[in-house]
Amino acid sequence: MTRLELSIAWRYLRSRRGSRLLSLISVIAIGGVLVGVSALIVIMGVMTGMQTDMREKILVGSPDVRVLPYGDDMRMTGWQPLLDKVRAFPGVVSAAPFVSTQGLVRNLSGYRTGTAVVGVVNTGEPGDDVTSIRQHLIFGDFTFRREGVTLPGAALGKFLASKLNAFPGDTIVLLGAAGLEMNAATGAIVPRADSVVVTGVFETGMYEYDDAYLFLSLDAAQRFAGLGEDVTGIEVRTRDRWTTPQLADSLEAALQAPVRAVDWQENNRSFFQALKLEKLGMGVILLLIVLVAAFNILSTLTMVVVDKTREIGILRAMGLGAKSVRRIFLLQGMVIGAVGTFGGLLIGLVVALLLEKYRLISLDPSVYFIDHLPVRLEFFDIAAVLVSSMLVSTLATLYPASQAAKLYPVEAIRHE
Repeated sequence: MTRLELSIAWRYLRSRRGSRLLSLISVIAIGGVLVGVSALIVIMGVMTGMQTDMREKILVGSPDVRVLPYGDDMRMTGWQPLLDKVRAFPGVVSAAPFVSTQGLVRNLSGYRTGTAVVGVVNTGEPGDDVTSIRQHLIFGDFTFRREGVTLPGAALGKFLASKLNAFPGDTIVLLGAAGLEMNAATGAIVPRADSVVVTGVFETGMYEYDDAYLFLSLDAAQRFAGLGEDVTGIEVRTRDRWTTPQLADSLEAALQAPVRAVDWQENNRSFFQALKLEKLGMGVILLLIVLVAAFNILSTLTMVVVDKTREIGILRAMGLGAKSVRRIFLLQGMVIGAVGTFGGLLIGLVVALLLEKYRLISLDPSVYFIDHLPVRLEFFDIAAVLVSSMLVSTLATLYPASQAAKLYPVEAIRHE
């Protein structure tokens, strides 16, 4: 591309009467690309941030893989040999038995609410690092012991503790369905009631955990669930979280027992698939904005071609080739696309960073499971937006550039 072609392209971008400012139609075309790119970057960052944030929060209290028995009773007998095999399996970093059941929890004032009761090994025992729930304590500890108290300990979610007004040192009562007894006089069912003392309070940022989960020591949870020496299953932490589907299949085959291995992706498949579909849908919708901006560029250059027909004819008559004319308009469209794209990139990055740093958009955690709109920018998403925008902008210049190159000098000079 010659200096003459660059000079003419820049001249056509500017306003008339010697002004060095861009013409109004060029500014409008650039603005369309800018708005589309910035909106696309922000929305892609929000959707990626929601996927990442939700995944990390779910995995706070959920392991990479769960080894579970078949059947509705969710009761694993003879689990000790299976636990040894799981711990020795390649790719497994840590494993531990767990108990999961449902119940009611009541404070001493009589307030009741539902709770998910989870039994885990004590702190310091093998397998206490299967999940990162212990790293999210805000009060107390996960030892399930209170000095001078013989009652078993419990760790509660922050919102559950607030509803019960129960904090470290307070006593609460668990009501469960295991070992139900019938009152001989009234015929009413008498639920099992176990008193426990609160030893810790945790906050994960995941509303479901903070509002409903209660952790007990493994033996206390076995008694409450009426499992005796049995457990619900085995929790596993792997070396690479992203290879858990393959590891789960291999582990299930290697155990040679009536059990199934469920990885975290399969366990939350519908949720993450919905997020991916939503991200794809939002991306396609916002890409339409870029396409509208591309039509802006198309109409802008077409107007320039019509407006400059006489000048193009003069240039052609003076010896400027058709390829040079085509390059002039290609360059003009690419400049509009590039300025709009990188301006949109800058605005999108600034908005995304402000949203994440200052948490400008708050959410109801009881509805969305998270308390603010997270934003996570990934190189691949940004690169895809930039390449798509530049490609669409360049394609939009092809038609008007080819039309300008096809003008015959004599007919163009006669044009009024």
